[in-house]
Amino acid sequence: MSLNIFKNSLRKGRVTVSLDKAAFIRPAEINEIGEELKRLIHKKFARSFHIREVDTASCGACESEIIACSNPFYDIQRFGIDFVASPRHADALLVTGPVSKNMELALKKTYEAVPEPKFVIAMGDCAKGGAQFSDSYYTCGGVENILPVSLHIPGCPPNPTQIIFCLLDFLDKI
Repeated sequence: MSLNIFKNSLRKGRVTVSLDKAAFIRPAEINEIGEELKRLIHKKFARSFHIREVDTASCGACESEIIACSNPFYDIQRFGIDFVASPRHADALLVTGPVSKNMELALKKTYEAVPEPKFVIAMGDCAKGGAQFSDSYYTCGGVENILPVSLHIPGCPPNPTQIIFCLLDFLDKI
């Protein structure tokens, strides 16, 4: 998917990246989309965009895709997105997995530690509504049951290209 097609999708209010198109993106397109992401981040924050990832009982698939975002092919850090160890240094929380009852309090405390303005990004289908765990006695369901969600990145799991596209769309709208 080229950046022009993506921008037209943004203007029409829809951003849907099919797995087949996202899987075959070329390095030049990643660079083009990444430069647009970098421009938006600098415009909105005048620095990098810092994300604290919180696993609230995921299977690990979303985490593997987050790690893939940092590999040499995608190298999301070159576009101005940094994953940080402390919520006090973060602009956003990236939450993966359904929220287990054991993680509910930790998630709330982590959210409180993030300085204003803060954003919550629910990544994956489990974080959205709990997916197959939504009716489990052990979970609170999706992240939106605990915190105000600013962005949902759909997929099980979403691939790095989808993550980049969704962040670009989100940063364009804030």
